Amino acid sequence: MATIKDVAKMAHVSVATVSRVINQKGYVNSETKQLVLDAIKELNYVPNELARSLFQKKSSIIAVIVPHLTSYYFAELLEYIENYTVNLDYRLMVCNSQDDPDKESKYLKIFDQYNIDGIILISNTHRIDDYKKLNIPIVEIDHKLAEDIPSIQSNNFLGGKLAAQKLVNNGCKKIIHFRGPSDLVTVQERTKGFKSVLEKNQIFNFSYDLDFRAPSASDIDNVIKSNLDCDGVFCDSDYIAILAIQAIKDAGKRIPEDIQVIGFDDIEIADVLRPRLTTIAQSRKEMGEYAVTALMKLIHKEKLEPFDRNIDVKLIERDTTI
Repeated sequence: MATIKDVAKMAHVSVATVSRVINQKGYVNSETKQLVLDAIKELNYVPNELARSLFQKKSSIIAVIVPHLTSYYFAELLEYIENYTVNLDYRLMVCNSQDDPDKESKYLKIFDQYNIDGIILISNTHRIDDYKKLNIPIVEIDHKLAEDIPSIQSNNFLGGKLAAQKLVNNGCKKIIHFRGPSDLVTVQERTKGFKSVLEKNQIFNFSYDLDFRAPSASDIDNVIKSNLDCDGVFCDSDYIAILAIQAIKDAGKRIPEDIQVIGFDDIEIADVLRPRLTTIAQSRKEMGEYAVTALMKLIHKEKLEPFDRNIDVKLIERDTTI
């Protein structure tokens, strides 16, 4: 494999001259430049991208940090982010923190050492100040952890409200809410929207906390079997809703005749299930596009308006509701 020294030798110039041509830094006369470009072509020389990034203080790499990769929602969101990133001639570094402080520390060092151009932060980190100290442009998705960092979020309050209103309109009188961890802002907002409708209509309801990544199927099964008189279930993710549907079927109840179910996210499998899942759709496409677009503006020091964005969600009616 050819090196930069091989190129310099063939073009009869110094390594520094080759470097200036490759990085487009400093003056090189047109004749010498062409000699270098011809040598690069003949030797099929590929510049060392890491060396270039260290020299230019620019890597053309966007890092996205997520809490886990097993989520259907995150997987679909990452696909959109990658498409937009690649189309802008940037590369994507996907970092799976798994909510592990040690892994997160290693990623923070990598971001600093490799001149990462920007960070899309999806993980619900407790180290936002450490990210800010990197002086790397950051955009948050699904969270608002600092007032001086732009964010994009779904209208989670509206999502909870739409789900509750649908179940109330369909005559439900006892509703279970299977939600994610109640310390998450997204979960809190969905709960507020959900309860705002039910309390207004004096509908009995209660919430049960689950892990988003690995919700307990046995816990869901136990709650359903202990409340066979319930007629409505709202879940904070479609994956949780899938487990709830199975528990309802195992209990000998019919969907939607006996118990109606609404999920959240509208992942692809929601329309493949039987019965097909009624759910709250949040646009991963729009969120991914805005996150990348906003980050590019920050990288190029352009004005960003709006600084924060809240995307409305919508109810997708299918077979698990009347």
